[in-house]
Amino acid sequence: MSGSSPLYAAIDLGSNSFHLLIVRNVAGAVSAVCRIKRKVRLASGLDSDSRLSQEAMQRGWDCLRLFADQLENIPDANIRIVATATLRFAVNSEEFVRVGEQILRHKINVISGETESRIIYHGVMSTSGIQGRMLVVDIGGASTEMILGNGPEIHVIHSLSMGCVTWQSRFFGDGLITQEKYDEAIEAAIAVIAPYAQEYLHYGFDCCLGASGTVQALHEMVVAGGYNERVTPDYLKKLRNETIRQGSIASLCIPGLTPERLAVLPGGLAILSAIYHILNVREISLAGGALREGIIYSLLGDFSSGNTKVRTVDSVIARYQMDREQAQRIMTVAMSALGDVRDSWGLSDPNAVSLYKAAALLSELGLCIEYRRAPQHAAYIINNIDMPGFSVDQKRLLAALLCNERDAFNIEALRQQSVVSYETACKLARLLRIAFIICVGRTDLVLGQCFRFQAEEPNLLIVTPDRDLKAPHYLVTSLLREEAEIERSLGWELEVRL
Repeated sequence: MSGSSPLYAAIDLGSNSFHLLIVRNVAGAVSAVCRIKRKVRLASGLDSDSRLSQEAMQRGWDCLRLFADQLENIPDANIRIVATATLRFAVNSEEFVRVGEQILRHKINVISGETESRIIYHGVMSTSGIQGRMLVVDIGGASTEMILGNGPEIHVIHSLSMGCVTWQSRFFGDGLITQEKYDEAIEAAIAVIAPYAQEYLHYGFDCCLGASGTVQALHEMVVAGGYNERVTPDYLKKLRNETIRQGSIASLCIPGLTPERLAVLPGGLAILSAIYHILNVREISLAGGALREGIIYSLLGDFSSGNTKVRTVDSVIARYQMDREQAQRIMTVAMSALGDVRDSWGLSDPNAVSLYKAAALLSELGLCIEYRRAPQHAAYIINNIDMPGFSVDQKRLLAALLCNERDAFNIEALRQQSVVSYETACKLARLLRIAFIICVGRTDLVLGQCFRFQAEEPNLLIVTPDRDLKAPHYLVTSLLREEAEIERSLGWELEVRL
C-alpha cells in the first residue's frame, strides 16, 4: 500500500494489557478510529527464573490474532509495534516475539525502559497541552516509568522494576488486603524510588500527570465517588482504608472500579502511595495520552503540544463547518479585552490564556446543532470528542467557558472545573461573553479596537473614545447593557460608558 494513507497504527504489548490504537490523520490533526484493549496479564506468567509460561504466551498470541486483521489496510511505514517490561525481562521472550511477528506479519520492537519512558513522556506532552515542569508517572504491569520535563526537554528519566501486576503478586498474592500488607508494599516501593528521588526533587515540578491503567482506574473511581477529578493523598488514604475494610480482592466493590482493574488495584495503589510520599506529590491528574499516543506522534514526526492544540481547534472548526472569519473576529476581540485587564485581574497563567483563546475560536460550535441551546450543545460536544492537546481537566474548563458564552450564567460549570480558580474562571467567562456580544454584527470591522476595558476587583468598565459608535451599533450597546444587568444580579459590576 502507498505510504500516503491517512491511517496510522500503534500496538503496545504491555505487561498487564495489550492495546491497539488506529488513528486517522487529516491535515495534521488526528482522531481515533479504533481502540482495542485486552487484559493479557503477561507479567503474571513470569516464574522465579523470569521464564514466561506457555499459558501466558498463548493469551498474548490469542490477543494478537484480534489485532492482526485491523492492520490489513495500513501501510507498513505507518505501523509500529512495541513490547515493554515483561518481554524485556523474560528469558524466553524471543519465542513469544517470533510467533507474534508471524501472527501480525509485522516486526515487534522490544524497547528499553528509557525508550519506553521517552515515548510515554512525548505521548503525554503531545496530548495534554500542559505548560511548565511536568512529572509524568506511568504505573504499568511490571515497570513504573517516571519522567520529569519541561516542554520537549526531559530533565530526569527512570524506568523502575515494579508494577501493579508484580506488586500485586508479591504482596497481595493470597487475595487478602490488610494494613500490614500495604505498609510492606509501600515501603518496598519507596526503597525502589529512593535512590532517584533527589533528582526529581532538585528540579521540582508544577504538576503531576498519570498515564495509563492505574491512574485511569483511580480517575474513574474519583469521578464515580463525586470527588474532584484530581487524585489527592487524602483520597488515596481513604481508598486504602476502604479496601482494607472490605478485606479481600474477591470482596472489593467500589463505585467506578471495573472488574478488569480489580485484581491489581492494591498493587498499583501501593506504588502510587509511595510516589506521593517520597516526592511530596499533592495531586495527580489523568494525562490525555501515553505510550500509544507517543508512538503515533513519533510516526507523524511531531512532539509539539502547542502545535497539536492549534491543529485540534482548527480540525474542530472544519469538522463542524464553523464560520472561520467570525471565529477569528471573536478571538481578536477576546484577546484584546484580556490584554487590557490581564494585570489588574491577574490573568497571566499561560494555560488559562490558551484555553480562553481556544474557547473564543470555538464560541459558535453549538450552532452546528441549533441556535437556542447552542452554548449547552457546544459544551456537550467538547466533553464528548477526542481533543489531542487538551487534558481531561482542560476540556472541562473549555466546556464551562462555552456553556457560559451567552444567556444565563451556568455558575456550577465554572465551579466544577479545576484548571483555574472559580474566580478566574468567572473573569474569563465574563470577557468571553462581552467579546461574543461585540462581534454580533458579523462584520469585518473589528469592533474590539473601538472598546477599551478597565478592571478592578471585581468590577469591569467598558469605554469607547468613539462617541458616534452608539447609533450605528445600537444592538451591541443594548446587549452590553443587558449583560450589565445579568452580571449585577450575580454581584459583579459591569459599567458600560459609550
